[in-house]
Amino acid sequence: MIDTVENKPATKRARRMAREPKPAGEVADSAPIRTAQVEPKPAKPSSKSSLVLGMLQRPQGATIAQIVAATGWLPHTTRAALTGLKKKGHEITSEKAEGEERVYRVVAG
Repeated sequence: MIDTVENKPATKRARRMAREPKPAGEVADSAPIRTAQVEPKPAKPSSKSSLVLGMLQRPQGATIAQIVAATGWLPHTTRAALTGLKKKGHEITSEKAEGEERVYRVVAG
């Protein structure tokens, strides 16, 4: 048995749209209008860089050891984060008193 296929001229079917467009000015009544209160979005979790910035804005500032303890970063990562904050436009100062650790602060203003 051999199946034969007749050669038919190729005709394109008319394209169907997923939904028919509505005429201009017509408002869809199918969607109900909700008047219920919208729940506020939960607060965005704070990032580690915002935590570091908050620590630097304190009057006493923060040492590398304090930032390492708060973030879990290594000291070189902490210093890189301070550099990143400087690049973002924050003015960061550091002071080292005799026999104490270096203290970093963000200058207000």
